[in-house]
Amino acid sequence: MSAMTTNRVRRFAGFRRAPVLTTVTAVYLLWSLVPVLIAVAFSFNDGRSRTQWQGFSLRWYVGDPLRSVLHDDALQTALLHTFRLGLIVTLITVPLGTLLALGLDRWRGRLPAGANFLVLLSFVLPEVLLAVSLLFVATTLTSTFVTPVRLGTVGQVIGLVTFQLSYPVIIVRARLLTIGRHYEEAAVDLGASPLTAIRRVLLPMTAPAIIASAVLVFADVIDNFVLVRYLSGGASTEPVSVKIYNTARAAPTPALNAVATLVLVASLLAVTLGYLAWRRFTRDEASAGGLGAFTGEA
Repeated sequence: MSAMTTNRVRRFAGFRRAPVLTTVTAVYLLWSLVPVLIAVAFSFNDGRSRTQWQGFSLRWYVGDPLRSVLHDDALQTALLHTFRLGLIVTLITVPLGTLLALGLDRWRGRLPAGANFLVLLSFVLPEVLLAVSLLFVATTLTSTFVTPVRLGTVGQVIGLVTFQLSYPVIIVRARLLTIGRHYEEAAVDLGASPLTAIRRVLLPMTAPAIIASAVLVFADVIDNFVLVRYLSGGASTEPVSVKIYNTARAAPTPALNAVATLVLVASLLAVTLGYLAWRRFTRDEASAGGLGAFTGEA
């Protein structure tokens, strides 16, 4: 029996064991993906309509001399600011979260227990509450006290790092729990200093979790809306999500679909590169389970 036939038999057997769960999953995927695919399709529409198909064209990407993504300065600014926030926040959050995870995993006492509670609290804290609090700091407290929070890119980065920090901490700590302390202790017994053991042994072994954290943070940041909208300092610091929200009710053209499609492609590209890097770091692990393991499946 071929591998393809075997996979089909397994899928059919899975459907027979749990038909309701399989049906609900399929309906959920269709409900989630079909609107996205329709929006992407109409970014290639030749006309201005976002509901009536008028032929395939790249007009809203490069063709239109005024309203395409290539020629609309406002859309270009939003797109570049979105990717700028994604890169900056990822480069700050992932190393900081990795170091915090290492500290919380190795440190014992009331102080690290309190820090761990704060990390978990930020994980479940409503995003709008954090956004309103930082907006209050930026607009009210800044006039009385010297604070680093300012409306614009700086405030957005601070808010996003604060909100996203819990993701790498939780993911890296979960990886550390599966690794244990045996490899690190063995390296120290062989003459390595604690810092060398962390750099040469522990960090390479936590690389899959670090990569997964980076992908998650980047993808979440470029899709963020609440924090970046509250902390935006003007049109120059509005990312794509805010730009779509502000123009969605004012007779938008399919150029909005085009810029949203570019953000979607960037997210998929980040996931693909993260998965390839994850495969590279886990190719020698006997428990590597392909894409399912990368996405957290057992």
